[in-house]
Amino acid sequence: MANSPSGDSVTERLIRVLETFTPARTVQTAADIGRRAGLPASSAHRIVGELVDAGMLERDDDRRIRIGMRLWELATRSSHALRLRQAAMPSMERVQSRVREHTQLAILEQDEALFLERLSSPESGSNVTRIAGRLPLHASSSGLVLLAYADRALQERVLSGPLMSVTSETITEPSLLRRKLAEVRTIGHAVAPGYIEAVSTGVAVPVHDETGDVAAALSVVLRRDAPTEPALRELFAAAREIERALGGRR
Repeated sequence: MANSPSGDSVTERLIRVLETFTPARTVQTAADIGRRAGLPASSAHRIVGELVDAGMLERDDDRRIRIGMRLWELATRSSHALRLRQAAMPSMERVQSRVREHTQLAILEQDEALFLERLSSPESGSNVTRIAGRLPLHASSSGLVLLAYADRALQERVLSGPLMSVTSETITEPSLLRRKLAEVRTIGHAVAPGYIEAVSTGVAVPVHDETGDVAAALSVVLRRDAPTEPALRELFAAAREIERALGGRR
């Protein structure tokens, strides 16, 4: 793709524009997008206009910009994440109905845990995760599972830090994290009491794809003082069902 005078390619500028949208920032002005993307005003307005014309972005009655349905449509076509989510939903619904706490599905994406789905009920406890939200790998039960079964290069990259402290319970020492990852591989699941919120404990198990690799982490967020064994039994049973739905032989 052709470069701008600053050396950025067209693709890079498009990505920077789209990345200004977050779960908490769903509507912006074109000027805000340009400022957050680090683009000149003229370039930002031109790129936003072209994306609106293509249906990737939408402009509301107040001329504010939001993600367009066309972008969502293209993103979900033949998506591995969509296939995984569809395979997982029946089992996740059963886990949530029995445990009655937040039940989540996450994948490894750019050195973070990306959450594809979250099922909750009115009586579920506190939880900071959102669909399409991300958490650091070292600071959540899902992230610990994904990191424990990731390739060595990624593990070392994360272990080299810095390891951000989310709460006082978050593991921030590389040696302790290395020991925790070894524990996850040995026992086949992760328990993370207070790592994200002091009042909660995350428990997660791996979900393998048809090749035997870990494709996702299935987790439940419990109240801090709740027993973990009942939730883990449900999670392990659900993970095996999802693996069979994906064509696995485990």
